[in-house]
Amino acid sequence: MQTEGRILVIDDTPANLEVVSEVLTAAGYTVATVLDSERALKRIPTHPPDLILLDVQMPGMDGFETCQRLKAEPSTATIPVIFMTALSDTESKIKGFSLGAVDYITKPFQAEELLVRVSTHLRLHHLTKDLEQRVIERTQALQSALDQLSQFQLQLVQSEKMASLGNLVSGVAHEINNPIGFLNGSINNARDYVRDLLAHLALYQQHYPTPAAAIQNHAAEIDLEFLTEDLPKLLDSMEGAADRIKSISISLRTFSRADAEHKVCANLHDGIDSTLLILKYRLKANEFRPAIAVIQNYGELPPVACFPGQLNQVFMNILANAIDIFDEMAQAQSYDYLEANPQQITIRTSVVEDRVQIAIRDNGKGMSEAVKARIFDHLFTTKEVGKGTGLGLAIARQIVVENHGGNLSCTSSLGRGTEFLIELPLTPTCSQESMA
Repeated sequence: MQTEGRILVIDDTPANLEVVSEVLTAAGYTVATVLDSERALKRIPTHPPDLILLDVQMPGMDGFETCQRLKAEPSTATIPVIFMTALSDTESKIKGFSLGAVDYITKPFQAEELLVRVSTHLRLHHLTKDLEQRVIERTQALQSALDQLSQFQLQLVQSEKMASLGNLVSGVAHEINNPIGFLNGSINNARDYVRDLLAHLALYQQHYPTPAAAIQNHAAEIDLEFLTEDLPKLLDSMEGAADRIKSISISLRTFSRADAEHKVCANLHDGIDSTLLILKYRLKANEFRPAIAVIQNYGELPPVACFPGQLNQVFMNILANAIDIFDEMAQAQSYDYLEANPQQITIRTSVVEDRVQIAIRDNGKGMSEAVKARIFDHLFTTKEVGKGTGLGLAIARQIVVENHGGNLSCTSSLGRGTEFLIELPLTPTCSQESMA
């Protein structure tokens, strides 16, 4: 027999309270008694019992109303209630059970019957609580497993996405390097050849100041004086263009760099610039809208210990989303309106206390509170089917928060644009010499 539990007895007759209390206390239960329902309802929230013995016929608030009020409160609804009453008619019993009572004890009661019923319902109550606790624990375990699976999926998507993009961009950069190396060498050789040829031509002009008519006519046709002056400049321009392509190749490799197992000290501005280079073709004007302006307000940033390739993906996701929003807006606005109200992305970097801040703001249509509350959720997207996976910002938050110990937040309101703020901790170990 169960002999553990706290029992509250509610009865307006002191003699009944005394008898019931003696029987239950002798059986090993902890017993509290109350003479009326009002006092009982005030006591129960602060001293919840495991079981309540409740008299039905009491002045003021009777047992039925007391039971009804107990079952209406979530904090007391699960406490089992056994009615004690001289009423033995079927209608009273049905009413008691309909209000949530678990049993009925008819007065005058037998001690053994009281103990058996109390023991049975206490045991059931404890079993129910144990089952509920197990359900809670199992639910928590399942939720934890689902969260871990979700994070693992994000990591896989992130790794595969960056690996594919990195391989593509790195391959393009490698292919560019070969012809650029040839061009640089050829331009240097051509400059030497042109210098020698022009020097040779100058000697002819010096020793034969009056050439034949055919030579003079040809010199006039090709504008020899202009050609002689402009050809070295043309070679310099070609060299400048080749250098520009070389810098683009370097930026591509910067963006697609493969991260090591450990963080390295990196210049975040290089990562932002390389990301903008990748997105440059999307920033240009098209048939629906003018070019998107990018304003770069860079502060003085020290090198930051990070996984540069991962942060480049964060920059890519946020900037690409802003461009997507502008493209959506262009479908609903005229070209003239967009020319008068330029679409802009502003990138601001700074150091605030012990953190680096990168703020990326657009002057797009903004978001409602309901959308903003879910933007970092796994698989949430407002884009049309086939135009968004709902993974970009979830991956971005995981990279910033979990992989870098930073913070990624969003400020937005309808009609007033959106700003994403990336915060990364500064590390004193980074120095210019160790910067990757």
